[in-house]
Amino acid sequence: MNFNTHRCLAAVFVVTLSVAWAVRAEDAEVAHHYTDNDGVKIHYVTAGDSGPLAVMIHGFPDFWYSWNEQIKALQSTHRVAAIDQRGYNRSGKPKGLENYAIPKLVSDVAAVIRDMGEKKAVIVGHDWGGMVAWSFAMSKPEMTDRLAVLNLPHPKGLNRELANNPDQQRNSQYARAFQLPGAHKLLTAERLAGWVKGEAKRAKYIEAMKRSDFEAMLNYYKRNYPRPPYEEDMSDPVRLKVPVLLIHGLDDKALLHGALNRTWEWLDGDLTLVTIPGAGHFVHHDKPALVSRTLKMWLLRDR
Repeated sequence: MNFNTHRCLAAVFVVTLSVAWAVRAEDAEVAHHYTDNDGVKIHYVTAGDSGPLAVMIHGFPDFWYSWNEQIKALQSTHRVAAIDQRGYNRSGKPKGLENYAIPKLVSDVAAVIRDMGEKKAVIVGHDWGGMVAWSFAMSKPEMTDRLAVLNLPHPKGLNRELANNPDQQRNSQYARAFQLPGAHKLLTAERLAGWVKGEAKRAKYIEAMKRSDFEAMLNYYKRNYPRPPYEEDMSDPVRLKVPVLLIHGLDDKALLHGALNRTWEWLDGDLTLVTIPGAGHFVHHDKPALVSRTLKMWLLRDR
């Protein structure tokens, strides 16, 4: 694959994930914090004065502001912390692939929970933040109160589809392009923010992307995304006992909904699955009111 093809693939990925997101004018009122995780500075924002802690983890190409509408919805019932993942916006940007391995990303979430003075939290993630959320719940069950994941199927489901579904293999071409040497040189802040609707909000994203490290952002793919030849993982799953909420925009072209099948076979806790027609990969941007209402109702239900 030459770099002209690579450039086109990167552009197609951003266009593919485009959403008609009409952002509300008002922003959540948040406080900014920093914590240190083994020498890496992690920036996060908080809202809400009381209630259980909910930690929100964004994906690519995004930052803490991804959760603006959900922060506003939950701050009356929860203490909310929304993270800038390492490599993004105001968080630290360590060099090297190993600094973006999933256990490192999981440890950033744990550092925020401890910095908030808590021992556990509701974990909420989208896209790469969803992969971190799944991994956090599996590796740190004692710190996980509940788990909510948006448009990132269970890792075993995604692995199965990559191994067996030609459509998912084809639609994951963008990830293979991102894994090529020098791929970050083809990205710009303006391109990465091109999907955001509204001049003022797009400017906010461009500013955040300019503060980010594109090489670090693509290290998530280079270090963690499966590479061909894909093989299905037949090992026994880590069976979560906490309640799990999955929200999936059915028009997602990057992560196809077939990966949701059989999720219930890998869990010991109850599963709530909400599929949303007319919403794509950024489901919480496409349908912010529905996602916020669903998340809040699920968090407030009796177990």
